[in-house]
Amino acid sequence: MAARSEVPATVPSDQNSASGGVGGRRMAPEERVAALMDGLHSILEQAVESPSHWQVLLDASATLWRYSGGNVALLMMQMAQRGTDEPTLVAGYKEWERHGRTVLRGEHALWVIAPRTARVQQLLLPDGTRQRVPVGDTLPRGAVDEGKKTLITGWRGQAVFDVSQTQGAPLLVPRPAGHSSSEAPQLWEALAGVARAHGFSIHVTDAQYGLTSGFTDFAQRQVQVGGWLNPEERIAVLAHELGHVLLHGPDDAVGKLYGSSVDHRGLAEVEAESVAYTVLKAHGIDRGPQSASYLSGWADAVIEAEHSAAGIDSSGRQPASRVDIAKSVLGRVTAASKEILEVSDPPGTGGKVPVAEAGPRLQGQETYAGLQQPGAPSRGLEISGP
Repeated sequence: MAARSEVPATVPSDQNSASGGVGGRRMAPEERVAALMDGLHSILEQAVESPSHWQVLLDASATLWRYSGGNVALLMMQMAQRGTDEPTLVAGYKEWERHGRTVLRGEHALWVIAPRTARVQQLLLPDGTRQRVPVGDTLPRGAVDEGKKTLITGWRGQAVFDVSQTQGAPLLVPRPAGHSSSEAPQLWEALAGVARAHGFSIHVTDAQYGLTSGFTDFAQRQVQVGGWLNPEERIAVLAHELGHVLLHGPDDAVGKLYGSSVDHRGLAEVEAESVAYTVLKAHGIDRGPQSASYLSGWADAVIEAEHSAAGIDSSGRQPASRVDIAKSVLGRVTAASKEILEVSDPPGTGGKVPVAEAGPRLQGQETYAGLQQPGAPSRGLEISGP
């Protein structure tokens, strides 16, 4: 991962662990969200300009893959401001207590952006129109209740803490320890399962389309992978093509994402390769820096195309900015990576303590010192927290 000096320090530090503000003043919720958004904007400005900064975000996303891309960036930045380790396992104060750990005295909260939600009832009115009312309200006469749903009504800052800021019952957390060739068939099958779940078949063939290593054919609903590749290379190509499967179908074209029908193919390649990088990194496979290139150039190409489209668009729609594009790409990449990793099950927890159980616990560190825990996976294991 890149040096911490590359991460901007733009979110104000807390003055206490749970509700800190600036200069000793408690920040209002709106101020907190605004400060977090300013910090995210600065991170994305740097990421869109520099392949190394983009790769820092992908590296962090591979560890914290259960978090959104924006919150990964914010967590990484705040830990870097404090000169401490990168975040690895993050939860709220009460969540840590439920898992037998307490936040160390004097620790400052990390902040993420969480949605404000409300439960509503969806109603079908006698005149055929639909209406939503808060759950528990009296229903209009003749209305048919079509069920309840949760709506996002706004955003708030949420205080969380990394495991390094807590003490208590040690957690045994698997860590990627490199990927052996013996694990390749299992990972290949997991990735192929994601493709099949989306209605795509996998064909390993020497008659590869255009002599490229891989190709996704949406018309035929198939993914082709070069037969001449070794097993590890095939996995990398399949992970890349899954990025296309999840993000670039006819109903979700990259061009439409930015407000026009232009086929921004180069940006699609950045997204697919970033998905592959994140998924493989989470499994302990480091593909090097080639996955983090060209975001700036392709963002400019999108903006230029949007300027052209805006010239003939009477809606007055404004073209996207580089930061808008970087934010969208990061969000799409992390969402697609999460869908894949939930199936392929890499070592680790994705940055979140499981709700039902924290994972294997040790009653004392000496219990398994120098020994393999019975039934533990062969992948690397690490006791998290002091």
